[in-house]
Amino acid sequence: MNKLENMALLTQKLAMQIEKWTHDTNQFETQIPGLTLTHWTSPTPITSHTHKSGICLIAQGEKRVILGEESFIYDANHFLISSIELPVMANIMKASNEKPFLGLVMELDLQEISQLIVDSELTFNSDLNAQKGIAVGKLSEPLVNAFIRLLTLLDEPDSIKILAPGIKREIFYRLLITEQGERLNQIVTAGSHSHQIAKAIDWLKNNYIKSLNINELASCSGMSKSAFYTHFKTMTSMTPLQFQKKLRLSEARRLMLTENLGATTTTFRVGYESPSQFSREYSRLFGAPPATDIKMLKETDHI
Repeated sequence: MNKLENMALLTQKLAMQIEKWTHDTNQFETQIPGLTLTHWTSPTPITSHTHKSGICLIAQGEKRVILGEESFIYDANHFLISSIELPVMANIMKASNEKPFLGLVMELDLQEISQLIVDSELTFNSDLNAQKGIAVGKLSEPLVNAFIRLLTLLDEPDSIKILAPGIKREIFYRLLITEQGERLNQIVTAGSHSHQIAKAIDWLKNNYIKSLNINELASCSGMSKSAFYTHFKTMTSMTPLQFQKKLRLSEARRLMLTENLGATTTTFRVGYESPSQFSREYSRLFGAPPATDIKMLKETDHI
């Protein structure tokens, strides 16, 4: 059996494991901490959500993630990795009843990855410049095989607590030795621009309703305003202001959808001062005014 055939067989095994647990649901939160399985029988519209730091695999189908103005498309031969939590747009491109989209997302444990770098004595490029927060890499047989072994633990839940951490550690190690290892190393290396920008992003996520002061944020990140702006845009494909706006609008959508808040109340809750400005920017991002968009989401049950 050649490598292509072996990879296809492994992908098929992964697909069977995912379908086994998701046959009657679009999303399944497993008993393994940080591991979610997904199953869709048709393509989905482009929607906005917050992409946590994690690795995403597809056993069947194709998906697109949009960061700023850049698109990242991946399939059963590639994985997508996000080193930081980012507001993105995404949609499933290939899915049907006969061949449903089958995927998984596993959150990254940056503390474990940092320890792995020390333990393994891996060496990386000393360049401290920020890298893009999302990237697509080519899947390897050992990486897919590790995920298959992780999913088989769902059949023996009593073993998850003992065995899952070791398999996760193997997965993180195998990520570190891919071309994406440098990206992960930067995010956990104190002093790198990626690490500094990640801290600024954490602040923005916790303070998105506050007025944005670029000078203060740059100073807290240990950079000049121009350097901060450049590295922030490199990593997120957005300016800090655009990033804050997406955080606000994504939270606004969540509040209206899950807590049934009205558009006017939501406007002020997420930091806007003008309902008309909020409505304009919401429509620009989601393609419809708040009330219309939320009504369509509820009708299609697309939460």
